[in-house]
Amino acid sequence: MPRIERTAEIVWEGNVARGAGRMTAGSGAFEALPFSLPTRIGKAEGQTSPEELLAAAHAGCFAMSLAGELAGAGAPPDRLGVRCTITMDEVEGQGHQIVGSHVRVEVQAALAGKALTEAIERADAGCPFSALLRRAGADVRIE
Repeated sequence: MPRIERTAEIVWEGNVARGAGRMTAGSGAFEALPFSLPTRIGKAEGQTSPEELLAAAHAGCFAMSLAGELAGAGAPPDRLGVRCTITMDEVEGQGHQIVGSHVRVEVQAALAGKALTEAIERADAGCPFSALLRRAGADVRIE
């Protein structure tokens, strides 16, 4: 696989407590997504956050990895549903850190039991976001 680079840009105005920002993807896939501290730590109110984007990235990466594993096992998926929840918490002496990523997957494919479990384990091992989060010390759980 070739080296992959993607870009996003942020414009932030104001201080952290009362300021606000907008995120734009270099690809044009999304533009000016709003985020702020109050909506990051409280109710989202239709705004996003870095943690939500990380959850989407991990879920998307895992789904693609699992689709590849299932296809390689001769059972390409009819449908995959992947939900990821990223947890950020205060870690003593380190401030706020990403401490966990819980990935829940629903699979519709002609593979079950041990063979499916093994495909999910290989997908997790092959998912760069799972590897990144584990290396950073986060608890990554696949269900």
